[in-house]
Amino acid sequence: MKPNILLITTDQQRFDTIAALGNDTIYTPHLDYLVDEGITFTRCYSSAPICMPARATIMNGLEGYTVNYTGNSSENYPLSKYPTLPELLTQNGYQTRAQGKMHFLPMRANYGFEHMELPSDFFREMHGINKGTYSAANNFKQHGVGENETEPVISNANEVDTLTHWTVRRTVDFLETRDDTRPFFVWTSFTKPHPPFDPLMNYWQLYANREMPAPVNGDWNEDESKEAYMEPTYGLNHNSSNSEEKLKEIKKAYYACITQIDYNLGLLFGRLREMDLFKNTWIIFTADHGDMLGDHHMGAKTHHLEGSAHIPCIIRAPFGIPWQQSPLFGLKCDKLVQLSDVFATILSIADVEIPEKCDGVNLLEYIKNDDERIFYGKSVDNFYCVIEGYTKYCWSTYGGQELLFDLSIDPMEQHDLCNTKSELLSRMRSLFAEFLRKHEPELLVNGVPAATKEVKKREDAFKWPGFHTTRFDCDVLH
Repeated sequence: MKPNILLITTDQQRFDTIAALGNDTIYTPHLDYLVDEGITFTRCYSSAPICMPARATIMNGLEGYTVNYTGNSSENYPLSKYPTLPELLTQNGYQTRAQGKMHFLPMRANYGFEHMELPSDFFREMHGINKGTYSAANNFKQHGVGENETEPVISNANEVDTLTHWTVRRTVDFLETRDDTRPFFVWTSFTKPHPPFDPLMNYWQLYANREMPAPVNGDWNEDESKEAYMEPTYGLNHNSSNSEEKLKEIKKAYYACITQIDYNLGLLFGRLREMDLFKNTWIIFTADHGDMLGDHHMGAKTHHLEGSAHIPCIIRAPFGIPWQQSPLFGLKCDKLVQLSDVFATILSIADVEIPEKCDGVNLLEYIKNDDERIFYGKSVDNFYCVIEGYTKYCWSTYGGQELLFDLSIDPMEQHDLCNTKSELLSRMRSLFAEFLRKHEPELLVNGVPAATKEVKKREDAFKWPGFHTTRFDCDVLH
């Protein structure tokens, strides 16, 4: 029988939040296990670091700029236009299940999954719609902090009454009740650590007395000519005005939400072992995008700075197959990787033909060859990125503002090189112009990218801190 495949994703988890990859402040023993047992792709990027386009890329293997879908909108929604991952797997004999946040449009469209359970189903359960009055309905997530606000707040729910735990519990229920004559593909999708950063008290206490790393700042942060990159922060939260001490407390709450996910993964992995499923199940772990978390005075995501676009990516093979015994075991690969590769890799594992129209590659082959790619990114209609090797170039339609970094010596983007490395800047501008000629020639004027919008000041940005109650029937509650 073909191998089983478990895809685990988190929402808004940045690349540097796993202890085994160098973060000595955070508790992530089960993600550490995946790092120790599998391949870690240390340079994985989300080309459109925002929920819906990133998830569409996982589903169809097409980067947002390829299908003109780079923001959370209803226009050009691509999932009904191209073959999807669960559709192809279902057609090839897999039992397919979506568990947790999908953020599809329409919300209940299954796009090839045989069965889906969404966060909305959890909230319906909490409010007693599917069964009798449920006590947690009176105390779950009543703090009022919005879905984009970053100020920490402690949840008063019990562990078993959280969406994080429910996502694992329902995944385990699927494993226990599945059709075991077929291989399975299950996408276990956590809503955290997306705001609100509302950990349970026991997870908050793990970090209460820990000294947190200070946010990163650079020599360009106070330059008004770079203010284009502040627009997502201005619109979603107050991180631009939060003090360093406040930002450290925010980081504690964010880390605590990740630790709750990790500890619940221990329950999932334990059940996989007890059911003897480790020997024939591939595990892939990644995120849709990251969070700036106070770096460079920013919060949220959307642009292509490291905290926003650089995400974790780990693949763990089943025990007992030849690949597991190869030198790739426990490897860390620093080749450029992107979200569309998840689609291509899963299909390759399942021995399903990859559609001709696909931006991704099979990472299990990519890691073995000398191929190197250039990474391109486009997010909403405002932020663009090119990465060649360790050189990163960012450009915004807001005033045509540019950033240039050498990530090999400046991994947290503290030194903008636009004014000091003219030849390198010229090279990256040329690559960017080639990208626009292929995808958006209308942005070129006399061969040069043309700014189309004025830079937004804080007072001009549309502000959406994400006010919702748990009565809102939507797949965006975290």
